[in-house]
Amino acid sequence: MWAKLAVLAAGAVSASASVAVEEVEAVANPIRKVVTLLQNMQKKVEKEGEKEKELYEKFMCYCKTGGGELSLSINTATAKVPALQSEIEASEGKLAQTKEDLKTAQADRAAAKDAIAEATAIREKEAKAFAAEKAEYDANIGAISKAVAALERGMSGGFLQTDAAQVLRRLVQGKTEMIDYDRQEVIAFLSGGQAASSAYAPRSGEVTGILKEMGATMQKALDEATAEEETAAKSHEEMVAAKQREVTALTDSIEAKTEAIGTLGVSIVTMKADLTDTEAALIADQQFLKELDQSCKTKTAEWEERMKTRAE
Repeated sequence: MWAKLAVLAAGAVSASASVAVEEVEAVANPIRKVVTLLQNMQKKVEKEGEKEKELYEKFMCYCKTGGGELSLSINTATAKVPALQSEIEASEGKLAQTKEDLKTAQADRAAAKDAIAEATAIREKEAKAFAAEKAEYDANIGAISKAVAALERGMSGGFLQTDAAQVLRRLVQGKTEMIDYDRQEVIAFLSGGQAASSAYAPRSGEVTGILKEMGATMQKALDEATAEEETAAKSHEEMVAAKQREVTALTDSIEAKTEAIGTLGVSIVTMKADLTDTEAALIADQQFLKELDQSCKTKTAEWEERMKTRAE
């Protein structure tokens, strides 16, 4: 019986111990849960902090690199704007000067062409006058030569019936610088006087001398006129050749200047468009850099405030 009681007592003690352990565990579990919860929350906060730090560092990196790139772009544009303005001003001045030079070249070419036309007209007039003068000289010299030949052959009577005799008569009558005595002798001959009688009339030799002197004088005048004509013709040819070279050079210059004006015009339009774009980009970059700088300062202040809060 005592054995049964011992067994029952042992069972009772064992049951009481189990109840006590369960009661202790029941008390300990809520605390552990809280601790675990707090530990998990701490890990989450730390993880979020690390993530936030990573994001902050990335943003600060962007502030640094983006701000640097913007500053570089602003510095480049700041230097480019006045350079473009200066280049545009210089190009516009060059364009204006080139246009003036083009007008001058065009005027000079027109003047050179007019000079050629005017000189050619004068030369043609001079050549025509010389041709008429030469024809007259040739007719007069020819008439004198025929008269001299007729006198020397003793055939003056036949000569007086020719057209050459009439030419010679008009020549002698119109030759005001001729000595009157000589004129009368020749006219007498042409009128069938002493020199017109039989061959070698007493005074025919004197008439022959007068005519030969007249012929020599006229031939000399013709030679001089011919030389002057040749010189004038040569001078005209040289002048025309020089003016034509000038016209060619001016034409080349006009073409080059016309092309330069077109190129400068396009260049100026392009530079002005570039200037407008650069100024607009500069304003936008300056505004964006200002906003970025403010944003970065705000982000830094917020981050420092968070760090201060976490430290507390």
